Amino acid sequence: MIKIDLEAGTVAVADGDGETVVPLASREAFSIVSEAWLRCGWDNKYVYGFSWMGRPIIQLPEDMIRLQEVLYRLKPDVIIETGVAHGGSLIFYAGLCKAMEHGRIIGIDIEIRPHNRQAIESHELADFITLIEGSSTAPETVRQVKSLVAPGETAIVILDSNHSKQHVLDELEAYSGLVSVGSYIVACDGIMQLVAGGPRTEPDWSWNNPTQAAADFAARRDDFVIEPPAFPFNEGNVTEMVTYWPGAWLKRVR
Repeated sequence: MIKIDLEAGTVAVADGDGETVVPLASREAFSIVSEAWLRCGWDNKYVYGFSWMGRPIIQLPEDMIRLQEVLYRLKPDVIIETGVAHGGSLIFYAGLCKAMEHGRIIGIDIEIRPHNRQAIESHELADFITLIEGSSTAPETVRQVKSLVAPGETAIVILDSNHSKQHVLDELEAYSGLVSVGSYIVACDGIMQLVAGGPRTEPDWSWNNPTQAAADFAARRDDFVIEPPAFPFNEGNVTEMVTYWPGAWLKRVR
């Protein structure tokens, strides 16, 4: 149980050994409250209330701002994302590419619904986006994506389609070879393991999730490590991301 006392300026957490009280102004309190906020946000479908330049984005704003920091630093030639949905994240990346005057996007989904395709392809930023319909792990889809990435190009890959552990592992194996040294392949929505047992969850989410896939992938490779990107600017006390993507950032190191 968590108890927030704004008047006293404290956060109390009850456990089997009693109660731990920390100052509300502490980094520890921020972590405790953020974890509760993330769970509450999941239960209330908080991320279903945002759009980017007219398209629903269905992402935690904190994650998109952190991803923007990485994209601006890397300035990749190509951004590859599995999972299109309404296309909001593709439009987000396309706006960054236009502002940077560099880069393009490949969006992959097993089903791109006609109204979403029409909205994406008629958008002001459509020229930056290539859509591929097909299973992200199907050999023909992987071959098509690879054919669109030239040798030597800088690429980042964002995995946001089917979030089962095996599917994410298959995606990691399929697309990790496109990731440039110093860049990332990002296994989104590992928050599944933290919200297991709540609304809109399945009993196996405690292990069947992208965070576990990323951990297994990193454990058997020597060219990728799990390493969240450093904050490029930070004058505050918080040093860890508030994220739906825990353990997601697989950095290519060799």
